[in-house]
Order: sequence, then C-alpha cells, then structure tokens
Amino acid sequence: MRYALLNLLACPMCKEFPLKLYVFEKKLLDKKFKVQTPFCDLYCGLKSKYIKEVKREELNCAECVRIDIISGVIICPRCGRWYPIIDSIPWMYPDARRKHPRIKSKEEEFIRKYWDVLPQEVKSKVDVRPE
Repeated sequence: MRYALLNLLACPMCKEFPLKLYVFEKKLLDKKFKVQTPFCDLYCGLKSKYIKEVKREELNCAECVRIDIISGVIICPRCGRWYPIIDSIPWMYPDARRKHPRIKSKEEEFIRKYWDVLPQEVKSKVDVRPE
C-alpha cells in the first residue's frame, strides 16, 4: 500500500474520510517515479494533512510514492473500526464479511503478531490476545 491511497480511501461502513494510518513495516522501493507535485489532490497520507494545509515545498511526492507500507493499521476516526494492512494490502472488509473464518483467522494472526505495536484504540476492540 502507498500513502497516496489514503487520498482515496474512506471507511466502508460509515464513509468517513480521511482515515488514520499507523505504519508498522515499510520499505523504500528501488524504482524511481516521475510524478507531479502534489500527487494527491485532497489528502496527503504521508503528512496526515489535507493538501490545502501543506506548503508545496514541504511535499516530496516522488519519494512518497516509493514507500511501500507492508504492515500497519487503518482506523476510522468516526466509527472506530480498524482495518489491517497485511502484505501491503489493506483488508477493508465490511463487518459481515470479516466474520468469514479465513478473514477472521488472518486478522487474529495479525493481532497476535503486532500486539506490542497495535494502538490502544485497536487493542480495546479485539477479543484476541497474544499467547
């Protein structure tokens, strides 16, 4: 997942925008991209600010798009739902779909693996605890 995706994502349940991001693992890609600045039109995920709040000279969009977020959590500030980022993919399923055994087991595995770095607002909502 790239930070620029936060410019597009909204909570699938309550439609809140923008969402909060906590990054646990990331890597810088070797490939360089030629992008215009600002690359995002509404929200800068790297700065966690609306584009209109950021000075153009503070943006380094060509470097930002090179950052691959491997694991982390996306949190909706309105409804409090959280969505894991697993292997660079945000798992933003609606509530009913998250009960599927395969999805639920992946989320439980994620929680156990990242328990020590999970934000308290996620820990307080889960039934799973580290072993």
